[in-house]
Amino acid sequence: MASTNQTPEQPDQLEQINNRLTDLGRNIETNKKAMGIAMGAILVVACLTFAWLYLYKIPTGNKAMEAYNKVELSAMGNDSLAAAQYKKVADEYGSTAAGKLASLSAAETLYNSGKYEEAAKYLKKFSSNDKVLDANAQVLLGDCYVNLKKYDDALSAFKHAVDKAKGNPQIAPRVLLKQAVVYDELKKYGDALKCYETIKKDYPQFSLGNGLSIDSYIEREKARL
Repeated sequence: MASTNQTPEQPDQLEQINNRLTDLGRNIETNKKAMGIAMGAILVVACLTFAWLYLYKIPTGNKAMEAYNKVELSAMGNDSLAAAQYKKVADEYGSTAAGKLASLSAAETLYNSGKYEEAAKYLKKFSSNDKVLDANAQVLLGDCYVNLKKYDDALSAFKHAVDKAKGNPQIAPRVLLKQAVVYDELKKYGDALKCYETIKKDYPQFSLGNGLSIDSYIEREKARL
């Protein structure tokens, strides 16, 4: 009796197992196709990245550096010629490292020629991961705005410079001094006092270079208040 009852169930069990194996095979095949598509997409992106890097970015960067070095050699001592050539490199290769350096160099030569508005324009195109270089660029931008009597913009640029050069004893106190001068021009003597007090507290070794101590400036601002 027992064998008679088990026999009809076996085909059903086999069919269920076959169905499961079939479904499993279909899932594997579907996953293989999906993986193939994904791998193909990754390969396309990798190829495009490789092509962009080696066929465009590196050659363009090399051309930009060659152009920048050419200006460095050919226009030395001639600010007018240098400014024109640096601007050309900056405008053509602005996205490259050499193009950004050209923007900074153009700004410096333009500033020396008294073209503060144009110098500021090229300084805004400059950026660097080097905090010291970036801070000095912001200082020059602030100086441009001071000469243009755009004092709020100057203070903003100087603040960025201080933030980037924080802790640098050569740059930060010098910028704080510039900020104080602008605050004095705006008759914001309390803000000027804070700048001088910060110099005294955080950069006690800083020398004003004019024979006066930082305490004399602090006392002057207190008297004005």
